[in-house]
Amino acid sequence: MFNSRHNRTALLIAPLLAALVPVPAAAESPSDGILFGPCPADVTDNHEVQCGHVRVPLDYAEADGPSITIAVSRIRASGPPQQRRGALLVNPGGPGGTGLDYAESKRAKMPVEVRQSYDIIGFDPRGVGHSAPVDCGPAGGLFEHPRPDPVPTGAEQEHAYLGDLRRLADDCARNIGPALPHINTTNTARDMDRIRRALGEPRLNYLGVSYGTYLGAAYAAEFPRHTGRMVLDSVVSPDDWHHFDVRQGFAMLEQRDALFDWIAAHTEIGLGADRRTVREHYLHARSTLPVDEFGPDEFDRVVYRTLSRTERWEPFARALSQYVHTGNDSALRSTEPDDHNSEAALRAVKCADSPRPAIPDALGAVRALRAADPQPVLTGLEAGTCAFWPEPRETTRLGHPHMPPVLLTQAEHDPTTPLDGARRMQARLPQSRMITLDDSRSHGAFASQHSPCLDTAAAHYLLEGTLPPPHTHCTDLPHP
Repeated sequence: MFNSRHNRTALLIAPLLAALVPVPAAAESPSDGILFGPCPADVTDNHEVQCGHVRVPLDYAEADGPSITIAVSRIRASGPPQQRRGALLVNPGGPGGTGLDYAESKRAKMPVEVRQSYDIIGFDPRGVGHSAPVDCGPAGGLFEHPRPDPVPTGAEQEHAYLGDLRRLADDCARNIGPALPHINTTNTARDMDRIRRALGEPRLNYLGVSYGTYLGAAYAAEFPRHTGRMVLDSVVSPDDWHHFDVRQGFAMLEQRDALFDWIAAHTEIGLGADRRTVREHYLHARSTLPVDEFGPDEFDRVVYRTLSRTERWEPFARALSQYVHTGNDSALRSTEPDDHNSEAALRAVKCADSPRPAIPDALGAVRALRAADPQPVLTGLEAGTCAFWPEPRETTRLGHPHMPPVLLTQAEHDPTTPLDGARRMQARLPQSRMITLDDSRSHGAFASQHSPCLDTAAAHYLLEGTLPPPHTHCTDLPHP
């Protein structure tokens, strides 16, 4: 098991740091700023996007100790100089999501006035991508395919489930090594302030999506007087990560019922005309797996991703129908490769941020979800791994009495970051306002679901600093 004591020497840490993937030398930065240059080839070939890096301490309690580099990207504001409002740092979520390329992809969806007024700044958080990436090695068999059925149904399978979590925790601790306790949200927030300073900005303007909202709330807790205009989209609850994962698991069951109802309303898909029949086809398909390397675990991961965004419903439904009627699973399979780095960073951050669950609680969550539905989707229960790690060095603080009001944007029925948790986070952020996108079941709202009402209000806030009235609702979203 991992030793959480943090008085390790630089000699122990140095081999790890030597293996980190740097941003190319052309992007080397001086101590008082960022020298931007071409981006790595795996990020973008768009010459409008520039990359650089900021050097930060691995451990902020030892500022003169070993350091790592945080990769940063930038696209300049497209408007005239007098229109510029500053820099807008963006984060796509995760934990474990790469952000170096997100400046380009998210900017393309933003209202034109925002693109004209802000330099859009992306970054890979520590432990991710080009910023000292971490890896859990074999990760307890997480990347072996096909994986065993992830839903334990008896004492023997529950024992095996806990054994898999322990092996995953041990592999992460062994392969990440002494850096493990430093890959957390609070340190990433501190890195964000180093980016702000290197850019020469008096305040951090910020757009965070999903986990990025949690990261934004952590920044405001650490640097309330440097917090600028902040849009938190699809908001993570302030609960500890294990409780968040469990709440998400129940929301996914509700979302799956909604998916079944939608499929039933589209009888041309060929999976039945009522929820019960659609569910029977779904369960039968799952029970016939594995086919080659595609088994129940891989199937559940595709379902989990499908449930997060309604535009994925029809492709999934048609792929499921094809498999049910022909046995052809080619359209059903995920084409996304395993992301070893993202999976490692996801667990490292969650386990470093909040108190670990007890082992009985990790198993109790599975039993509670099985009691609600015999065939739950357990893909999002990543924090169960934390039961086998030491307690974190510092838990994440969220919000601050002296921070300015910020804007939250939220889909009403988002299953990935449920609305009740978003409201609890709002209570941590004094005088903040929330725009709710009524009837939406997708994860991601601002510059994502094409709601003129929500996008206009969020853009107005970013440009003028004016918050919408309390309890603002947008109703201009078509149903899936």
